[in-house]
Amino acid sequence: MREILITDVSLRDGIQSVLATRVRTDDMLYIIELLDKCGFWSLEVWGGATYDVCLRYLKEDPWERLRKFKDVAKNTRLEMLLRGQNIVGYRHYPDDVVEAFVKRAYDNGIEVFRIFDALNDVRNMRKAIQVAKSVGSTVKGVLSYTISPVHTVEYYVNIAKELVELGIDIISIKDQAGLLSPKVAYDLVSALKSEFPKYPVHLHTQTTADLAEMAQLKGVEAGVDMIDTAFYSLSCQTSHPPGETMIYVLREFGYKVSVDEKLYQKAGDVFREVRKKYSRYDVLPPYPDVGVLSHQVPGGMITNFISQLREQGMEDKLEQVLEEVKKVREDLGYPPLVTPTSQIVGSQAFLNVLHGERYKVVTKETKDYVKGLYGKPPAPIKEEIIKKILGEEETIYHIRPADLLEPEMEKIRQEALQAGARSEEDILSYALFPLVAKEFFEWREKFEKGQALLPELEEGIKEQERKEKVPVEFIITVHGEQYHVQIAGRGEPTHEGKTFFIRLDGQLEEVLIKPVREIESVGIPYGDLPAGGEVKPRRPRPVSIGDITSPISGKVVNIKVSEGQRVKEGDVLFVVEAMKMENEIHSPIDGTVEEILVSVGEVINPDEVLIKIKPEL
Repeated sequence: MREILITDVSLRDGIQSVLATRVRTDDMLYIIELLDKCGFWSLEVWGGATYDVCLRYLKEDPWERLRKFKDVAKNTRLEMLLRGQNIVGYRHYPDDVVEAFVKRAYDNGIEVFRIFDALNDVRNMRKAIQVAKSVGSTVKGVLSYTISPVHTVEYYVNIAKELVELGIDIISIKDQAGLLSPKVAYDLVSALKSEFPKYPVHLHTQTTADLAEMAQLKGVEAGVDMIDTAFYSLSCQTSHPPGETMIYVLREFGYKVSVDEKLYQKAGDVFREVRKKYSRYDVLPPYPDVGVLSHQVPGGMITNFISQLREQGMEDKLEQVLEEVKKVREDLGYPPLVTPTSQIVGSQAFLNVLHGERYKVVTKETKDYVKGLYGKPPAPIKEEIIKKILGEEETIYHIRPADLLEPEMEKIRQEALQAGARSEEDILSYALFPLVAKEFFEWREKFEKGQALLPELEEGIKEQERKEKVPVEFIITVHGEQYHVQIAGRGEPTHEGKTFFIRLDGQLEEVLIKPVREIESVGIPYGDLPAGGEVKPRRPRPVSIGDITSPISGKVVNIKVSEGQRVKEGDVLFVVEAMKMENEIHSPIDGTVEEILVSVGEVINPDEVLIKIKPEL
């Protein structure tokens, strides 16, 4: 009987695909204790988006999570997903950062590294593979699967040859969007087993379009040695095949599977209750996304995409953005849609739809991608697209991108310590996500002094306040025009409706409202006019060419200029982070910076002046 080994991915890819990675460590410790006793080959519990989300949203130390998992999992290898030269971030990091991270991850409990590159550019995987092998860990070298005219079986066999030459232990097929059909799974695995008979082949495929179970069965038939599954209460939708079902089916076909399926199901039973706590992130429809076979956007990105579009007030544009994703992907040479290229393509598609013109506004990451700073695209980018995105004078690079980067670890060490880092792990967090890590360090300091709440408690209080209060002062934006509104009082009701007194940008007005649907009274007394003079918006609306705004809502992560500084047309003024991508805002004119109305870390909206520039005469 041939044995099929299983890796459970519930507590990394499962929560990332279905619950936007928002599950807290404490809610997973008992479950990992159960999974550790099931007999899996490994448990994938770290990497991917978990690192970023721990710091950014959960206010947890990702390294502490890993150590807690290791303390509980005494019998099973712990595995992580590593984005090659991107590590767990969204840009390329220097070799010294990659080396320090891999070594520290191994020291903290990771025994298996599943290493991929979004473009299948093996140059971007080389350093991480070499370091992981040098510390004695097991390495899965990944083929990032996608569908395009250039991604053939022969293409993937050639990538596998390069990975084998680097010394990997296992060839891993990563089908992050659930695109792998049963036929292609059989053909691809057959080719890999024929070319590399001594190497185990691992198959990771997701259930987004409901192909995964069929693909796994045909892959096993062709020689797959290892598969990924999730327990039933975190399976399906955009996640993975339910492991309990796959164990039953594989045994029925005569394969050996050394996993305790009853204990596995118990872990799923426990998580059924845990999942209810995170219902606000449980937004996926209860049916397959067959559209993924066309737009190819992976499940983990879809859930974040919905949230991010909602934040931008563009939830109704999802279908239009997904259609634009297909066009941008083709423009950029058919990159697989996996982090970070999924964010690059997705953010650019969003901006194209937002502005009604393709590549009118281009993210820094899109420009860097076209320059070759993420690696070699699978297919050549058309010359007209390069010119539209970069213009005429930008340099395009053809070397390994990391060869352009200077070492960073020692340079940022002191900066990280001043920001609140307490350990080598903290310094690595700062190296990967400087602003996010600094905010986490500051929150940690306050929390330890009893001056801050856990994010979910703070959110719960805000939610209660939202239920109990109705805003009586707010800013509204209509067709790009922004108005500051105060509800100043209520007049006598008439047969035509109800009258209210409001201050509109400081000017007192009487308005008539004819209700269509009502809720409980907000308690504004008749004739109550709050004292106060003219009300001015926090930031003015733009009225001249020197009034600089952001085209997108987001957080300011860098300000490149200072008051009194001369700038030229095209100079970068500040950088806004939105949808995990950095958007550079450029000066439209030559002039002098008169006033800066924003600071790093502030959340901003479109159509509010952030910097004022006095034009040169």
